[in-house]
Amino acid sequence: MTDRLEVKASLTVSDAGEITGTAWPFGSPDRVGDVIEKGAFDRPETLPMLFSHDPTQVIGVWDEIAETDSGLTVKGRLLVDDVERAREVRAMVRAGAVSGLSIGFVTKGAKRHGKGRTISALALHEISIVAVPAHPGARITSLKSVTSEEPPVENDDPKTPANAPEIDTKAFNAMLSRLDKLEAKANRPAAPAIVQGDETERKAFVSFLQGGDFDKKALTVANDAPAYVLAPEETSGEFIRNLVEFSPIRSIADVRSTGSHTILLPKRTGITNAVWVGETTARTASEPTFDQSEIAVKEIATHVDLSLRMLEDSGNVEAEVRLALAEDFGAKEALAFVKGSTAVEPTGFMTAAGIAETSNGHVATLAADALIQLMYAMPATYRNRGSWVMNGTTLATIRTMKDGNGNYLWQPSYQAGQPETILGRPVVEAVDMPDIAEDETPIIFGDFKAGYRIYDRVTLDVLPDLLTQRTTGLARFHARRRVGAGVVRPDVFRKLKMSA
Repeated sequence: MTDRLEVKASLTVSDAGEITGTAWPFGSPDRVGDVIEKGAFDRPETLPMLFSHDPTQVIGVWDEIAETDSGLTVKGRLLVDDVERAREVRAMVRAGAVSGLSIGFVTKGAKRHGKGRTISALALHEISIVAVPAHPGARITSLKSVTSEEPPVENDDPKTPANAPEIDTKAFNAMLSRLDKLEAKANRPAAPAIVQGDETERKAFVSFLQGGDFDKKALTVANDAPAYVLAPEETSGEFIRNLVEFSPIRSIADVRSTGSHTILLPKRTGITNAVWVGETTARTASEPTFDQSEIAVKEIATHVDLSLRMLEDSGNVEAEVRLALAEDFGAKEALAFVKGSTAVEPTGFMTAAGIAETSNGHVATLAADALIQLMYAMPATYRNRGSWVMNGTTLATIRTMKDGNGNYLWQPSYQAGQPETILGRPVVEAVDMPDIAEDETPIIFGDFKAGYRIYDRVTLDVLPDLLTQRTTGLARFHARRRVGAGVVRPDVFRKLKMSA
């Protein structure tokens, strides 16, 4: 038995986002040898629909979940009207790039057998749409908008004659088996399967933190800071997930990775000048103009002290270090993403130039009409994908506000994985946003996926220091990471200014 979240992985979707599939087929093992028995699933009536087990990518909801003789069948809906990522996933399913389902669960009862486990009880936490399911039979079965009038053919390759020689099935199956193992490993970002290489790297990293001998070949030295060692991929992934708890802007912004110290982004500064013409009227030429914007990668560093006894006795020193650093880095990063303005920190969206403002109409009292005006001053494309950002004090004020029909502007979340909303759009609480006060801008609304971009250059470098603090019974861990951020589309944001 284990209390860790595991992921196991068939799928169809309509224009409206209705999607059906088999999340787990009964009677056959998955790629790592696990079998789940019928009746094992302890599940709620509804579950969040994620993409690739990423808790920051909630793309829909599963509202029909049932065990049948063939397996765990599900029916749900992608939030294609409200979530851009949901529309992208629908397109990937239609194109055949994504066709699998995968379940995230906690095992409650299992027995080991030769090649894996037979799981008799589990608590189901989420079901994801994935590119490669852990179970080869877990596939999308219905995408109602994807239909075909053509009957299937036995040989759909016109270059392959019907009497072609047979493939060496033994060698072919061996190759497929190897690919299956690699795909299964790559498909578990939220709870990666620990294979021998991963375990070796993790043990080496723990030995490195404790100052003991370790396999130096298993770890990677940071090329821009040779004394530091890069945290293993599993540790870095957990670090980022912990970071989101303290840096909520990551959950709504466009987060990417980069190998460069500077990112140059093309920016159009002019449009074409098309005009209506008659049949023989001369046409005018168009030459749009372009510029470029720059996002520089910054560095943040700190150190954390842990007692030598805990370092020696704890069986999970890596997690202790990771959590302590995530809280510190997350708080500093969250502040920079909101208000960053100096040369050494990322640019915050509240300090970026070019973002329009809507007047509240009063310097001290928040107005419901102003919020509605602000929201509808945005183009519909961005308004329908927008999110509100404000601090808890401002949010508390809005929770008491109603529109002209007596309806509360704020609405709670009734579905796991779904945020609370204001005027139908999600709201994110950021403690570093300004309070309600004269000439302040306590609220911003916008399409953060389109307008605010975060680039991770180095996720986590660590350097243990077991000597300088030893006289006080402590070990010091120096850590650094490199990240850049900035507004790439000021036109998709709008602020509320407390002015008359």
